[in-house]
Order: sequence, then structure tokens, then C-alpha cells
Amino acid sequence: MLLQTYEVCPDRRLQISTLKHTLVLIGIAVYGMDRPGIICGMSEVLAKRGLNIIDIEQTVLQGLFVMFIVAEAENVDIEELKRELTSKGEKLGVNVSVSPFERKSSDEKNLYVLTVLGEDRVGIVYSITRILYEMGINIERTNLTARDRLISIEFLIDMGKSDVEEVKRRLKEEVESRGLDVVIQPYSLFQRNKRLIVFDMDSTLVDAEIIDELAKAAGVEDEVKELTRKAMNGEIDFKEALRERVKLLKGLPVDVLERIYSEIKLTEGAKELIKSLKESGYRVALVSGGFTYFTDRLKEELGLDYAFGNELEIKDGKLTGRLKGRIIDAEEKARIIEELARKEGISRENVVAVGDGANDRIMIENAGLGIAFNAKKALKEVADGTLSKDHLIGLASVLKLQTEFKKRV
Repeated sequence: MLLQTYEVCPDRRLQISTLKHTLVLIGIAVYGMDRPGIICGMSEVLAKRGLNIIDIEQTVLQGLFVMFIVAEAENVDIEELKRELTSKGEKLGVNVSVSPFERKSSDEKNLYVLTVLGEDRVGIVYSITRILYEMGINIERTNLTARDRLISIEFLIDMGKSDVEEVKRRLKEEVESRGLDVVIQPYSLFQRNKRLIVFDMDSTLVDAEIIDELAKAAGVEDEVKELTRKAMNGEIDFKEALRERVKLLKGLPVDVLERIYSEIKLTEGAKELIKSLKESGYRVALVSGGFTYFTDRLKEELGLDYAFGNELEIKDGKLTGRLKGRIIDAEEKARIIEELARKEGISRENVVAVGDGANDRIMIENAGLGIAFNAKKALKEVADGTLSKDHLIGLASVLKLQTEFKKRV
């Protein structure tokens, strides 16, 4: 990109004040059915006319070739250039538009990436762009990808001098009220290659609260569910709630744990997502307030790099109602992630954390990208983005895992 400062001359051309010659900026749009040689043909005309290409973007949408070029030249004859480019376009079967323009002077930009995910339907782009327009937010780039009925629309937006936290809060509310999921990242962090991702287990990687399943088998479902609800909503201390729930499981045979594991279903898209993460070079960890009996098996089944959970004490083939070792609560989850990041040589900004409850709050807040999955309001408020129950695979789009999302064709 050209970095010098421009000023407008009386003849509407642009001139670098420190140099004593005229410099014209020209926008060129090219579109038509795709075929080989279009870029070569257009760039040939520009090169022969002495125009330097300083920016270019090109894509093919549904077989339609679209290209935008910004070029600069000294003392160029705009009408003659238009004739040459139009003539070349006719030979290549494409339409060409040429316009000189003035470089807009502006304050330093405050760029964020807004990713919106949801079931495909008419009007999503209009709905989101209207929200941004009404908030005075400028859109610099838009990109849409799709996987079956799930679409992901990525907007590069300039927050300008807006109150970023207030804008993020309003965007989350407005987008979610339309039944869509949303993730908002600073552009500087979006560009980083994130390398460690940490998942919670219950109601995140697996579509169940395993302790509730254990409680059902032990005949204490109502008591345990009430303790689980209070812990997930942050109403009672997690450690206290966990100890009390485990006490209620005393005497449960280990055979029941094995049966429950065999019946557990992974969250839709979880296996596919983790496969893509591993193929993309991520280190994948499971850090759960659940139990090692299940986290260890998931680690093996999904090929995870790390798995942590609370260990149930077992004697004579039955649960004793006690835990062994450290209890993994919100603070311990955060410490484990710090340990993993140090071990792998990964900075905090390159960590992604995904969870659903109050026990995940600290790790969500501390991660470079924190995702609240099918979560309670308290967790959504501190997360960078939210994903609903059926959209876990949408994280592939947010992280630019191209093996999982494809361009709509």
C-alpha cells in the first residue's frame, strides 16, 4: 500500500507534496464469467501504460470473476486508459469500470473482525449490516463461507472512536436476538496463529452433564441436578457443590460408569472439529470439572493432546463418595491452561478456550479468544463470542480451518 500523504490539486488529480510531479490514483473494477487470462490481460494493459498496482483483490463467485484494482501513475490520460481496458475486456469477455479517486484521509483505524454464524436464510447480510450502519460502524471487508446449512459471515469493521466495549455489548445483544451466533475479535489477535485450544467437557464436547447421568443411575437425580444448577450459575462454590454431589454417588458400581460412557453422545460437530484442529497443527486439551474416568477415555477416543479432570476414589469396584487429588475448579482450570501454554511455548493471545458455565469463566476471560458455548448469560458477558448448541462446528470458520468450511459454490 502507498504510505505517503496526498493533497488534492485544482485539476482533481492527486499530488505528493514532497515530490514535484502529478500522481493519479485509479480504481478499476472487472467482472464477468471466469476464464483463464483475465488477470494477465488486465495487468498487461496497466504495465504497458506505466501504472503501478498498489492493491488488488480478486475472487470467483458462482463462476463469476470479480476483481478490484487500485493503481497509481503519473500524468495518465484517463479516457485513453478506459478505452484500452474496455477493449481488452471485450476480448476477454468481461466488463471493466475505471474511475480516478482521491485518497481519503482518516484517523487511525480501530479494526475488529465480526464473525456471524447461523442457519442459512434470506436477509442475514441485510440484518447484520443494518445493525452496523445504525451504530455508525464502517464495514471494510465481507466474506461468506458455508457448510451445509450453516453459514459464516466475516466482517472486517472499523470501530473508529466508538466505545469498543459498549459496541461489543450491543452487537452481541442485537445479533443474538436474531437467533445468530457472534464472535468479535480485535484484528491484531485475529491475525495471530492460535495454537492451543482448551475445551470443557460436560455440555461442551459431550452433549450431557455426566454427573447428572451418574446421579440418575444412583437414584439421586433431583438432589444432584439442583447442586449442578447452582454451581453452573455461580450461586455456590464449585468445590463445595462437587464434594456434595460426589458424596451422593457413594456405592455406585464402576460398571455403571462404563455403561454411561458407552451411551454418551459427542456434541454435534465435535469429532469433525477436533480432527480439523489437529490437522491444522493445534494442541488440543480437555480441562474439565468432570471426572478422569471420562476425560481419559475421551482423550484416547478423540486423539487429544491433554486431558484433566477430577479423580473419583474407587474401592472394591464401587465409588466411595470421595475425590482424590486436586479439585479442578475455575481457578485450577486457569492454572492448568497457563501450565500448558508455558510447556508448549505458546503465548496467552494464542490460546482459545471453549466452555459453557461459571466454572469456565476465568479461562474464557484469560484466553486470547474465549468462546461461550450454549452458555449462561454470566459467561456470555465476558466471552469474545457465543456459539449455540448446534453450531460448535462454526468454530472452524472463526479459526479459519478451511478443511471444515468451504466457499459457497
